[in-house]
Amino acid sequence: MEAIRTEYRLYEAIVERQKPIAVVGLGYVGLPLAVAFSKKADVIGFDVHAQKVEGYRNGIDATGDVGDDVIRNCTVDFASDAERLNGASFFIVAVPTPIQSGNVPDLGYVQSASRLVGKKLAKGAIVVYESTVYPGVTEEICIPILEEESGLQCGVDFKVGYSPERINPGDKVHRLENIVKIVSGIDEETVETIANVYELIIEAGVYRAESIKVAEAAKVIENAQRDINIAFMNELSMLFNHMGIETQAVLKAAGTKWNFLNFTPGLVGGHCIGIDPYYLTYKAEDNGYHSKIILAGRHINDGMGTYIAQQIIKLLVRTKQDLTNARIGLLGLTYKENTPDIRNSKVIDIIAELKEYGITPYVVDPFADDRQVYEELGIELSVMSDLTDLNAVVVAVPHSPFVEMGISDFEKLYSKGNAKMMIDIKGIYPKSDFENNGFYYWSL
Repeated sequence: MEAIRTEYRLYEAIVERQKPIAVVGLGYVGLPLAVAFSKKADVIGFDVHAQKVEGYRNGIDATGDVGDDVIRNCTVDFASDAERLNGASFFIVAVPTPIQSGNVPDLGYVQSASRLVGKKLAKGAIVVYESTVYPGVTEEICIPILEEESGLQCGVDFKVGYSPERINPGDKVHRLENIVKIVSGIDEETVETIANVYELIIEAGVYRAESIKVAEAAKVIENAQRDINIAFMNELSMLFNHMGIETQAVLKAAGTKWNFLNFTPGLVGGHCIGIDPYYLTYKAEDNGYHSKIILAGRHINDGMGTYIAQQIIKLLVRTKQDLTNARIGLLGLTYKENTPDIRNSKVIDIIAELKEYGITPYVVDPFADDRQVYEELGIELSVMSDLTDLNAVVVAVPHSPFVEMGISDFEKLYSKGNAKMMIDIKGIYPKSDFENNGFYYWSL
């Protein structure tokens, strides 16, 4: 009973603002968490990037997902100095887990965060990981680091849990507070304490997973499932393109059946769907099992940017355009609509493949940060006024300003006398509207 009383006292101390919650990693996952918890408890928002932290202190939301006003008026103690973590007893680790060359999981950020947190651990503390990992990482990699750095014993001196993030950047409907939260811990008491803490902010409630490995596995299969379904749609779009059948028309017809799954073809990038399946297949290989369906889906989705660029080139050749002087306007660079997030954007693959043919498109994205795009991708963003005398327009990301454009808005972008090519990757515009106005229209 002493463990229950100790951990319940930790929950009480958090609610009564005697002990702060420390959120380590202030990106698209950690920032909304820190802000939400700050309404119910004292929160230290920590990130190693001092410039990012300074921006938050000045009320600037680098993610674009929370809002400058919210950041400016919240009570989060933003910090880049690790000493500020002293005194915290409930740590939430929300750092990136990307993949390395060869599609191998990169756990460097999680390991670094574990070393940092381990140095600050005191008896009675709880550490919760939110970063996406393969089953076993929390217990087999993170806990040993925490023990080594702290000199404490997990399960006796401190506890550990896992609660996978489910935030969908740019989604105004499915928000942190109305998405059911999975929680897990090394023992029943830990699960209850973690659940109680998250229930302070999660209106939809929490789901108590049977174990940490179950929670870790649940996270990676959520996105692997979506990845496979989109891969199926992408393969169908390539098949129907060969057959001269319009994919969107097929999906519209098939969608009249009640149990037809509503997936559409498109580019699959971002911080989760394009990465999480590789964490699962990596662990499968480690256990002697070679994935078939998951890797096949990944292969299809990873190649869609190149495929789209090659279709653009074919259309240019078919319409007798001069490839050496072709001007292409590409609308959208982020990995999804209405967000500044450029992580793992597959639009980059379209640009890279077009450059192989000597074509450098003019890229416009009103949501992306010009400086970040140039520093991380080496691309100088253009503005809409730069898009003149074009041979083709590629709507790669359906940002709201692009969706609102009409036929007359697009017609102004082309050179007179040339064929007008419209590449509507996700099929967001009516095909007939463009074809009736003399456009060559193509979509997945």
